[in-house]
Amino acid sequence: MGRKRAFTEDELLDTAEALIVQHGYSSFHLKLLGNHLPGARSTIYQYYANKEEVAAAVMKRAMVRALIKAGAIQESEPVEALRQLLRVYMEEADLHYFLGDARKIDVSQSKKAAQNVKEVLSMLNHLRGQLDRIFQAAQKQGAIRRDMPAVVLAGLFFQLINTPNTLELPPHEWADYLFTLWYEGSGAR
Repeated sequence: MGRKRAFTEDELLDTAEALIVQHGYSSFHLKLLGNHLPGARSTIYQYYANKEEVAAAVMKRAMVRALIKAGAIQESEPVEALRQLLRVYMEEADLHYFLGDARKIDVSQSKKAAQNVKEVLSMLNHLRGQLDRIFQAAQKQGAIRRDMPAVVLAGLFFQLINTPNTLELPPHEWADYLFTLWYEGSGAR
């Protein structure tokens, strides 16, 4: 009888991410994760001690991906920067979902989980700062409405992420289509 193939940490996190998206954080558990990995469930414990550590690592990895992509955006043209940010946020739409669960993680169970959640929230503040900076620059240039608080415009902007792609456009085209709808509704008069 052959041994079960071991899995890498990336494979573990990829599987955990898919399961958290599919089942939600509250229904995610290590037995479920183990059932979807090719090796023995005990291998999970070589990487992480508990559910909280796995979930926090998944969230941190998703946040790092978003932060890298968002950090590559040139902010000199605020409207184009907002378009690019929407693309990033839509590519990383699961991050938006994970952030709702970040505060559900029982960080008292693990210093490692607590550190990862702390880093996730810090990176979130960095992304918010970038978005605020771009919105302020766009308003200063008169590229978006000045008579509406940026926080309201940003709230509407974030709602675009969850809009189902009913036209079945390729992802970037869908993001650009929604951006145009949002921008033309909030553009300078």
